[in-house]
Amino acid sequence: MSKLPRVVVTDYINDDLAPERDVLDGVAEVVAADARTEEALLPMIQDASGLIVYHFVNITAASMDLMTDCKVISRAGVAIINIDLDAACERGIPVTNVPDYGSEDVADSAVGMMLALTRGIHVLNSHYRPADHGLDWTYRSVAPLQRLRGRVLGIIGMGRIGTAVALRAKAIGMDVLFYDPYVASGTEKALGVRRAATLDQLLGEAFVVSVHSLLTDETKNMIDAAAIAKMQKGSYLINNARGAIVDTSAIPDALASGQLAGAAIDVLSVEPPPEDDPLMRAWRDPDHPAHHNLIVNPHAAFYCEGSVLELRTKSAESVRKALVGEALENVMNGVG
Repeated sequence: MSKLPRVVVTDYINDDLAPERDVLDGVAEVVAADARTEEALLPMIQDASGLIVYHFVNITAASMDLMTDCKVISRAGVAIINIDLDAACERGIPVTNVPDYGSEDVADSAVGMMLALTRGIHVLNSHYRPADHGLDWTYRSVAPLQRLRGRVLGIIGMGRIGTAVALRAKAIGMDVLFYDPYVASGTEKALGVRRAATLDQLLGEAFVVSVHSLLTDETKNMIDAAAIAKMQKGSYLINNARGAIVDTSAIPDALASGQLAGAAIDVLSVEPPPEDDPLMRAWRDPDHPAHHNLIVNPHAAFYCEGSVLELRTKSAESVRKALVGEALENVMNGVG
């Protein structure tokens, strides 16, 4: 009986690998390297026919040169920043990703954050938690709140997640406006939403701005102090996309001045953030408005058990297809 090909889960996952083994049953042996660096990974991948890569390790030409029979590198995630795509292309190794896992979960989180802030749920909970809060027990401590129906939700980036957010916002009666110069004309008609011609238009009209774009040179620090100044006074900002799209150092002053009534940040440019990060300092300061009006999560918007299983299953499915000679989907380097 011939030996099965070997597939290595490079990092992050080190459990019994049941989802991967279910997909690759009879096709490949699956092992977890549990590496934190490429150097530590190298001895474990010399005979690998496929890799499933998370985010702790980089996969460079050094790794690829050791794998003389590698059929695929499957990135268990969306962004490919830790795999040398050019080196893989030169060696004829396709690199795939999983662009659609957890889309609805991120959308649910964005809408949940919006509701928690704009309905005063988070603010009231934060104000009244201390035993010595000194407030009357009344909704008036969060007044004035504005009804969401008819208010403008500005979505930056109308991909899978932005679209899912738009559909949810429409269901609660919001006027959805999006800015995305890269989606096809007519998207607005198909979804029954409005399209902003410029980012400035969106910022000026939106009661809530929700960021769902990719991180590129064009979008890095796209939402900075100058952009926030163009938003309506007393509006809200939500970022569940990539941390570096928003210059979070501008948020504390915007909250203190009332330019922003609230903000919710799931992603930061450095994770975990340093203790001296301006956003963190303001968030933890009971005397700063950010203490009550800012939500910070540890890059968790994507998470539920179903999305994790979907990610693992789909990344393993890419490997299975490569090993049995089926056509691959979501190839990011043009190979195959």
